[in-house]
Amino acid sequence: MSIQVYNVLSRQKEAFTPLNPELVTMYVCGPTVYDVPHIGHAKTYVSFDVIVRYLRFRGYRVRYVQNITDVGHILDTGEDRILKGARRERIEPMEVVERYTRAYFDAMDALGVTRPDISPRASAHIPEQIEMIKQLIADGYAYEVDGSVYFSVEKFPGYGKLSGRHVEELEEGARIAVRDEKRHPADFALWKKAEPEHILRWPSPWSWGYPGWHIECSAMSTKYLGETFDIHGGGVDNIFPHNECEIAQAEAATGKPFARYWLLTGSLTLNGVKMSKSLGNVLNVAEALKKYSAQTIRYFILSSHYSNPIDFSDAAVEAAAKGLERVLTPVRAVRDRLRAAPASDDGADFAAVLAAHRAALIEALDEDFNAPAALGILNQLTTDVNTLLNSGQSIGRSTLEAIDQLYRDFGGQVLGIIPDTFTPESNFELVDGLVRLLIELRKEARAAKDFKRSDQIRDQLAALGVMLEDGRGGTIYRLTK
Repeated sequence: MSIQVYNVLSRQKEAFTPLNPELVTMYVCGPTVYDVPHIGHAKTYVSFDVIVRYLRFRGYRVRYVQNITDVGHILDTGEDRILKGARRERIEPMEVVERYTRAYFDAMDALGVTRPDISPRASAHIPEQIEMIKQLIADGYAYEVDGSVYFSVEKFPGYGKLSGRHVEELEEGARIAVRDEKRHPADFALWKKAEPEHILRWPSPWSWGYPGWHIECSAMSTKYLGETFDIHGGGVDNIFPHNECEIAQAEAATGKPFARYWLLTGSLTLNGVKMSKSLGNVLNVAEALKKYSAQTIRYFILSSHYSNPIDFSDAAVEAAAKGLERVLTPVRAVRDRLRAAPASDDGADFAAVLAAHRAALIEALDEDFNAPAALGILNQLTTDVNTLLNSGQSIGRSTLEAIDQLYRDFGGQVLGIIPDTFTPESNFELVDGLVRLLIELRKEARAAKDFKRSDQIRDQLAALGVMLEDGRGGTIYRLTK
């Protein structure tokens, strides 16, 4: 079965077929580096990290490009975000860029997000942006007014095909401040003439100025991935106008389709409210990592499909921490037992169980990278592994290695929630031994018909997060915390 993706452009699920059977070309809109990365960035980039990881797991080479916006991201006020950050901190604009580019990569590294293959900066690709703008003017899609250049949305019939908006419905003031010099309120800036005090500016055929926000992604994505490439990703908040403008610019300039599959992540709220500096409710990644592990944050993000919205709250993340621990417990146990695993193997027939889980995980992730379904299957695997570990069978090295490999493949390599090693070393052997001792004492109490004592052991273990389950093969336990 091939990978199926929901293509926002076509508004339907499609079989994923890359242009090159051996290479997936993928572009994701990166951060504007004017402040520290927040938990909303984590939601987007962890989601695309799993998509890239899974494509590679399935045998594709992936060329993953994610830009760094260090100029041209214009606010509704007409102000560049980088310059706003420079004024806020009273430093040079490029100091802002360097400071927060490092902060972004540090945060993503801490979350286990694989770095893109190419991270081009907008300011380093001014010539490419100017050349694309010159082409758009020559072909009649753009016009120059007093040193600024605007894209004429009325000249591009496909404008609105991604977001579903129509030109005649667009209101004035969409993202970029309206100016009388524009022919249509929805026309957007390709190049802005700089005011004398504007620090970030470059020479161009039209004026000393700087590029608009949207042109950088069209220019850089096509430079590194070709005029038509496979996947374009980003957050749903940028579908209009940013992604819409990217398509218009690129397709008008090249005459070819831009990105073939559009995958957009849902938004993240904080305690039910959209994050906003004005509300003072922005949670940055560094602060979140002081409270929760990187694996816990990833587990929380992946508990919702990448395209769905998600609400970050202490209760939700603590629930994710418990879910993660349920998965990590048997992983620690398996790795601990591998240190002195016997050659004989009473659990050899477990291979069929593992094969079924592997097939189910592939099926889930093939279905539009369904991480929540994959987590559910990992939890089912955990139940089966716990049952095997508590069965009293002699489990040999080959079975333990096969279990560990399945967890490493999907929990580690693909989802990034299971570490290669645990630090500090697990104390599973101690915990396992104590729980088994209590299970044996409970068994003796039941044999002696001391049911009060038996129930007391069961209830006290439950209060500690150890759930006992009695069955024909004896009593097994699982951790609930």
